[in-house]
Parts: sequence; C-alpha cells; structure tokens
Amino acid sequence: MPRGKRGLFTTAVTVVCAVTVLAAPGTAFASPSPSPTPSTGPTLAPGKDLEAVREKLDKLYRAAARATDEYNAAEEKADKQSDEIVKLAKKIVKGQERLEQLKERAGAAAAAQYRGGGLPPEAHLMLSDDPQEFLDGAGRVREGQHATKGLIGELTRTQEDLEQYAEDASAQWKKLEAGRKAKAVAQKKIEKQIAQAEKLESELRKEEQERLAELEKEAADKAQTAWLDSGILQDISGKASEQGKKAVAYATAQIGKPYRWGAEGPKSYDCSGLTSQAWISAGRGIPRTSQEQWKQLRHIDVQDMRPGDLIIYFDDASHVAMYVGDGAIVHAPRPGRHVTLAGAGSMPILGVVRPDAG
Repeated sequence: MPRGKRGLFTTAVTVVCAVTVLAAPGTAFASPSPSPTPSTGPTLAPGKDLEAVREKLDKLYRAAARATDEYNAAEEKADKQSDEIVKLAKKIVKGQERLEQLKERAGAAAAAQYRGGGLPPEAHLMLSDDPQEFLDGAGRVREGQHATKGLIGELTRTQEDLEQYAEDASAQWKKLEAGRKAKAVAQKKIEKQIAQAEKLESELRKEEQERLAELEKEAADKAQTAWLDSGILQDISGKASEQGKKAVAYATAQIGKPYRWGAEGPKSYDCSGLTSQAWISAGRGIPRTSQEQWKQLRHIDVQDMRPGDLIIYFDDASHVAMYVGDGAIVHAPRPGRHVTLAGAGSMPILGVVRPDAG
C-alpha cells in the first residue's frame, strides 16, 4: 500500500479507473459479425431434410442461449465486484485521511510532553511551590495519559482497517479478473453457436428459408394447441397486480425490437434482459438471468399464474418469457428474431415464477 495521502489517492483513482475499463463494454464483446452471403448451392430435399435443419438450428440456438446466461451471470457478478472495489477504494482514502489526522494529534501530544520536560509527577511536586497547582496539573496529566492511550488505540484500529480494506480489494480484484475470463469463454461459446447456425441458414435458398420458417411456426403452433387442448387455460384466471400491469406494459412496448445476446435495452434485448428490465420499470429488481430467475423467484403453479409472471422454459431454464394473459407470452426469442408475442405453450415449460413482492 502506498505511504501518505497522495499515494493513497493515486491508488484509489487507479483502482477506480481500472475497474471502469474492465467493466466497460468494448469491441471484444461486440455482437457476432454479419451472416455470410447466402450460397447458391444445391437445393435441399423438402420435408425431412429441412426438419433436420430446423432441429439442428434449435439445438444451436439453445446452446447459445445457455452460453448467454453464463455471460450475463459473469457480467452481473463483475458489476457487483466493480462496485465493491470502488467502495473499498473510497474507504481506503477516508481511512488514510483519518490516519494522517491521528498522527498529527499524536505528534502534538508528544510535543506537549516534550515541552513539559518529560518529568514524572513526583518531580513536578518537588519543584512546585503550590500543591493545589500540582494536583490540578497531575489531574491534567492523567487525563492526557488516558487520551494518549485512546489515541494510540484508534491509530492501531485505523491502521488495521486499512490493511483489511486492502486485502478485501485484492480479493475482489481477483474475482473480477476471474469473471472477465468467464465472460470471454462464454462469449466464444455464443459466437461459435450463432456462427454455425447462421452458416447453416445461409446455405439455404430463399424458398427453403421460407419453408423453414413455416416449419418453425408449425412446430410452435402444434405445441401451443396441445397445451391449450389440455384445458389449462380454463384454470388460469389470475388478475395482474399493479406492478405486474406495469411490467407487462413495458414488455409489450418493446415488441418489434431485435434480439441481441447480452442486451438489456433500450434498443435490443435478450430473453432475460427483457424480463428483468420490465420488472425494474415496475419498481421490482429481479435477477438478470433466466436461470437465476428460476432459482431465486417464488414458484407458482401454472394454473395460478397471472399477467406479469415469468414462464421459464426447457429443463436447463435457458429461456424466459412474460405471461401477458389469454395463453400468450411476450419474449425475445433468439438471434435473428425480434421481441414478439407467442403462445405460452409453444415451448416446453419448466415452471412459472412470480417477481411480485410478498
């Protein structure tokens, strides 16, 4: 740790600046490059081949969604660690200022004792012509001794606090570095999966891409129909809370905006970026990722859900959407798509969570 106030200020400023650089988004975390130009290769056979492509694309984009959750979780942790480092840096500066003040007081006390000759009370008694004056002086000496002991104790505690702050800042810094590496690993996974999916789609002719979109819609409609045919909608009659209404209003206002992994608005979103920002707008902060939303928020039976509740999809909780009523959801589907309305049963439901307090 640098000695002196100037050294501590320099250290604190350096820490804050370094944290800012690490936390700020840069070109290293930009979205994947544009899709390759579609090739004019041979046409795939209709039906089974395109269905296989659809299934492969679904796997690739789901893998990208899992990696996006890893990226978002690492980013959320890094933000918290950055904030903690900044707080510790401020404490270090404050502590150093306090230490300097205490040292000045200790120096003044030492100087006063030196001016008094450093003689013991007995010597002052022998030299004093007035016993009462001596007794008054002796009382002041005792008070001064107590004050000096207290000053020394405060000096020691302040020094220990500074050492602890430095250790804590070092530990948070190591965690921040580990989080940065985790983000980089997750980013590579995301870009790899999306690049493979885009390459696969680029090899299709226009009519094949149109047919593929139809197959995707047919699969979603089939799943939604099966969900509705179970009679589940007859049991769902919950009314949105005031916060839920605000969250739904925010989410539906984003319809048409593009999906982008790691995005939290206002121009683009990933699935959990949309749901978390919608609830923040309603005055309720919730976890950033779909997996943490599933882990930390209150679980609700599907038949008890109401508008504003979040539906978590797939066994790995890799996707989340907001229920808006009448069997529908609003969500940010995947790369290449936009925030949209869809059937609540169009994907395999893991469960439902409620962000409302209480």
